Amino acid sequence: MSGAGAGAGAGAGAGVRVDADEETGVAVVTLDRPGRLNAVDLAMAEELAAVWSGFRYDDSVRAVVLTGAGGRAFCTGLDRDAVVPQPASPYMQDDPLLRIGPKANDLWKPVVAAVSGMACGGAFYLLGEAEFVVADTTAAFFDPHTSYGMVAAYESVLMAQRMPYGEAARMMLMGTAERVSARRAYETGLVSEVVEPGGAVAAAVGCAAVLAGYPAAAVQGTVRALWTARESAVASGFAQAPHLVALGNLPAERQAELFAGRRGGGFRTR
Repeated sequence: MSGAGAGAGAGAGAGVRVDADEETGVAVVTLDRPGRLNAVDLAMAEELAAVWSGFRYDDSVRAVVLTGAGGRAFCTGLDRDAVVPQPASPYMQDDPLLRIGPKANDLWKPVVAAVSGMACGGAFYLLGEAEFVVADTTAAFFDPHTSYGMVAAYESVLMAQRMPYGEAARMMLMGTAERVSARRAYETGLVSEVVEPGGAVAAAVGCAAVLAGYPAAAVQGTVRALWTARESAVASGFAQAPHLVALGNLPAERQAELFAGRRGGGFRTR
């Protein structure tokens, strides 16, 4: 099977693995860069967009589970070694993460996220476009942007649609000082189910198999209706995000200094 998800089997791409089961209609998409904590580089960003686009034409895939390999992290956002060319104009910015989610690629099949380990920063581009999230007890959610002199813009917009405002604000502003446990994420609505360590994928696949067994048009129409309820707020926030990033981000050199000076541990989990 290709990385775009055609047919059953397993496909390999640039850090993305796809395993589809034609019998159940469920495809499992795995972010497969565990040595980099499943951080997204430019090749992976392109591959994810191709996977979602491919599922649009593959009627054998009726529901999707999205997870990360290795157990230490679901995803830790954009790989810091990724070089993202930017236009010279201050009115234009390129963000490779804007196209890594299913909704950004016009896919309206249900996506269930299965989270183990860290989910931070750019991971919220993916979690923000999943229908719901299943996490095991090792999951921890946080956003490091402010700690390193960066505006958490797109991530804040997406998480403000998934959590009560105060909880989203605290997570986005506290940076690396705090992590949100799976249990607290469940209490605030970011996570829909908490399972034992290592059980997130199985639980998510179980839910996805139920969805895949229902009439596809009804399920996809419901997914589209749910997104309609929030897409105007997301679009409005995203329109402001480039300007906020341009105004608020420290120079790249200073960001790198802050990142290099980080210390392990020292955070509070709540």
